[in-house]
Amino acid sequence: MKKKRSYLLLDIVTVCSALVIFIVPFYFMLINSLKNRREAGLMNLSWPLDTLHFENYAQVISAQRFMIVRAFFNSVIITAGSIVLLILICSLGGYILQRVSGKLMSGINLMILTGLMLPPAILPTIWVMNFIGIYRSIFGMILVETALHIPFCTMLYRGFTASIPREMEEAAYVDGCGSWYMFARIIFPLLLPVTATITVLQSVAIFNDFVNPLYFLPGSRNPTVQLTLYNFMGMYESSWNLLFADVILITIPPLILFIFFNRKIVSGITAGAIKG
Repeated sequence: MKKKRSYLLLDIVTVCSALVIFIVPFYFMLINSLKNRREAGLMNLSWPLDTLHFENYAQVISAQRFMIVRAFFNSVIITAGSIVLLILICSLGGYILQRVSGKLMSGINLMILTGLMLPPAILPTIWVMNFIGIYRSIFGMILVETALHIPFCTMLYRGFTASIPREMEEAAYVDGCGSWYMFARIIFPLLLPVTATITVLQSVAIFNDFVNPLYFLPGSRNPTVQLTLYNFMGMYESSWNLLFADVILITIPPLILFIFFNRKIVSGITAGAIKG
């Protein structure tokens, strides 16, 4: 009984800590985004004195010829394109690494693990992209995001593939299935839990990425949602209410995605870890 009370107390402390760490900062940004310029500059948690200024959001949306609208479109395109490539490449890569053994596979596996540990080389990547003509382009940004997330996603697919019995593949080959047909119709549908996990995790990570678009997609021609905050810092240097409004706008989509699909994230990761 005493042990159960200790666990209950620990759960209560954990929940309260999570509320303080995550809910309070979000409330701080939200309430200050609805204040006027003077009140937002005070940086407190108090309710607005006069009225809620929803026009702050309208001003942010219409700023610089609706830059944030174009940024949302670009970020969605980059995120969707990267996720599609990641699923196609990493599902096949993880399956091959799990099923095929040999020195070549060991070398490839070592390279993928190295990619998890080493940071990307910015200047050589820019030089290569500029040489082949994809620097400062949406397509080039999709390739960069895909390359940076391949190691992690491949390892997840590899771990989950270990839970699939080899007998299913052998039975498919006996029935006359080819390799591609067998993977597309039998193996890949069984990978849906980890595919959902990768889709949600990487969508949030790519959508919220700030550093890589800053290096590989500079300028105001193709803005992303995180770069709008960087651009608005110059415009609204002392207008904290407008800066907080921009932060709220770019935070809500990944937050909603994470809230609704957090169970799939946990189930996909734990299934691969336990069965692998």
